[in-house]
Amino acid sequence: MNYDVIVIGSGPGGYVTAIRASQLGFKTAIIEKESLGGICLNWGCIPTKALLKSAQVFEYLNHSKEYGISADNIKADFNAVVKRSRDVADGMSKGIQFLMKKNKIDVIMGTATVKAGKKVEVKAADGKLTTLDGKHIIIATGARSRVLPNLPQDGKKIIGYREAMSLTKQPKSMVVVGSGAIGVEFAYFYATMGTKVTIVEFMPNIVPVEDEEVSKQLEKSFKKIGIEIMTEASVESVDTKGADCKVNVKTKTGNVTLDAEIVLSAVGIQANIENLGLEALGIKTDKGKIVTDKYYATNVPGYYAIGDCVGGQALAHVASAEGITCVEKIAGVHTEAIDYGNIPGCTYCQPEVASVGLTEKQAKEKGYTLKVGKFPFSASGKASASGAKDGFIKLIFDAKYGELLGAHMIGANVTEMIAEIVAIRKLETTGHELIKTVHPHPTMSEAIMEAAAAAYGEVIHL
Repeated sequence: MNYDVIVIGSGPGGYVTAIRASQLGFKTAIIEKESLGGICLNWGCIPTKALLKSAQVFEYLNHSKEYGISADNIKADFNAVVKRSRDVADGMSKGIQFLMKKNKIDVIMGTATVKAGKKVEVKAADGKLTTLDGKHIIIATGARSRVLPNLPQDGKKIIGYREAMSLTKQPKSMVVVGSGAIGVEFAYFYATMGTKVTIVEFMPNIVPVEDEEVSKQLEKSFKKIGIEIMTEASVESVDTKGADCKVNVKTKTGNVTLDAEIVLSAVGIQANIENLGLEALGIKTDKGKIVTDKYYATNVPGYYAIGDCVGGQALAHVASAEGITCVEKIAGVHTEAIDYGNIPGCTYCQPEVASVGLTEKQAKEKGYTLKVGKFPFSASGKASASGAKDGFIKLIFDAKYGELLGAHMIGANVTEMIAEIVAIRKLETTGHELIKTVHPHPTMSEAIMEAAAAAYGEVIHL
């Protein structure tokens, strides 16, 4: 079984890589040990967004009187919500199967081990071994929930994101450890569905990678829906012997014990690089990630790696972009290295969070003189009409040249709006050009133009 390209892993990095390789004329195979689409389609990005949509609909119904509509006896069927999420994931996975057939990509189910001489050994579920030969082998094995020594996951009382989206019963109470994207998305979902949720975050602010003003706004919005937030706090241990978990939390003022039916560990991810055969081949790793050059070649010729198992942002769209860049470079197509400073980050709780580029603090630390513009959605006609006035757009410009250094958004639909900023940063658009870019009215996106105008003292609606 000889191939030009063999891809190990079929997540948004792997399957996109395989499709682009096929488009470029390579005979391609993809190896997957579980389900096509990987974690993102089956247990991550897609099913979580289905859960969040159900929570948003439930929230709308509970506030229907604010829109002049009466609705009685509103109830959430937790199991039906989970089933819808699983059905959406299954549908997407079937879509990947279609794409593999359409692009004439061989799908080989099993666990892969890379071997010397550009070979991959695949062990099927029944134990049968198959050896594939490939000119180029691309590792796209992704990552899994990181397990802390003092927070061992048992899959029942202390769980990771995978169990969090497939519980058979809605918990009455939950402690979420960590407030990155995974933590706050599940916190919003469960709180909206009626679970008593407490977030424990080690850093001074929730969503700590975001601009501080965004973090403060999200904390304010979360507290309005009853989520308790403990920052500068850490979970020291969890006693699971009783009916509920006893969660020992260290705070600035001393230790406290929280009672919770479920503890969700959302403290990040770790790369899936074990048992791949990397050590035997001599492929370099560092801090649990595979080391590559800017076009994703490892130190061993013919072997490459992309996505969550290499350094950089662990995001689905990053993995896809890396895979495309990698195979285009292999094919000799002119391609530019990815600009990791212009990668958008999105969090899909309500209000949504989206950002790209430098935070205000980072920009100041780099020595820039800044012009900062901020436009609140409370001043937006579309936001008022939609009943979604929480949040704002914040733009950070270099005062000298007008370069847009960073954008930070919190509010309804901002994950759809951030792409405009990514494009204009790619095109090196200045603040004045953005102000003169006519935006449609009434839209939430007008706030981008208004925030730019605010930075230059030209804002109209404030």
